[in-house]
Amino acid sequence: MELSERKQKILKAIVDLYIRSAEPVGSKTIAALPDMNFSSATIRNEMAELTTLGFLEQPHTSAGRIPSPAGYRFYIDRLMQDYRLSVDETQSINQAMESRMQELDKAMSQVGKLVSKLTNLPAYTMTAPAGEVTVRHFEIILADAGSFILVVMTSDENVKNRLIKLPLHVTEQDLKLLSAVLNASLTGLPASGFTPEVMNRVTRSAGAAASLVPVIVDFTTHVLEEAHRSEIYLTGQNRLLGQPEYQDLTKAQEVLGALDEDTLSNLPARLDPDSPVQILVGPENVAQELKDTSVVVTRFDIGDGMQGMIGVVGPQRMDYAQITARLSYFAEGLGRMFGKPELPAAPKPEVHEAKEEE
Repeated sequence: MELSERKQKILKAIVDLYIRSAEPVGSKTIAALPDMNFSSATIRNEMAELTTLGFLEQPHTSAGRIPSPAGYRFYIDRLMQDYRLSVDETQSINQAMESRMQELDKAMSQVGKLVSKLTNLPAYTMTAPAGEVTVRHFEIILADAGSFILVVMTSDENVKNRLIKLPLHVTEQDLKLLSAVLNASLTGLPASGFTPEVMNRVTRSAGAAASLVPVIVDFTTHVLEEAHRSEIYLTGQNRLLGQPEYQDLTKAQEVLGALDEDTLSNLPARLDPDSPVQILVGPENVAQELKDTSVVVTRFDIGDGMQGMIGVVGPQRMDYAQITARLSYFAEGLGRMFGKPELPAAPKPEVHEAKEEE
């Protein structure tokens, strides 16, 4: 929807003021701004129209307005200005990443704690494969007359094995045939590719070892699903209690109860490559309990086909420009830290002092 230049200017002012104050914004406050050349009456009329259009809400009978989810979305997409990190902010982030952790899970956990501290919001980090995980190779080794070892190597360089008891007499030659069939038919496929048609073809080709196909496929499917599952680290949930929106303990408990691994794992895990930062406003979130919150999430490459994600959860009244800038800077640094060593380091971003709005 197109808005006039005047409506856009008033909407931006309301969002900016509400982010800072957490109080409904009135026409007189907007009219007092130095770059507003409109009368209070004109601003009131424009605010009324913006409310009718769904960009503003009036929480009380007072004249003050607050942004609606649609208002925040328009602001993010069309009106939000880039936030330039201050020298202090970049130094804090750089110091936190000076020493590379030896273990990825510890690094991700520490990153989450630092992001939560800098944004004063709950933060989460996760790691996930950048694409579908598939089987690279099967190996079947006869252990003794009554069992064999199934070895599954996946495309993300993991190797899993399982000792399987033989329910019938199967020769080593039978197992070699089964191994060849599995490598010819199931490698390169994600778990979703194990369709009934594929399974029937494998079973028909497996000869005397056909009865082993279901147990092998069951284990392989479990391996692929585990490899695809994100590792999630959540921290700083109690920081929500310091936000004015969550002074109501009932409302706070609803949100805190929804902030768990299951909910976060359903948030976007793979972002548009042309838009590395994604913002979910209010009802755009997957859980009903998060309908009054917003999520800002960005990604970085870890290498070896893996992606890392950093996100924060907070009230819709969060400072989207500032938080987006901080998360993006984190992601750039972590991408250089964990990226493949043969790639040249990305250039350091230009740093400017942050300026307060007048």
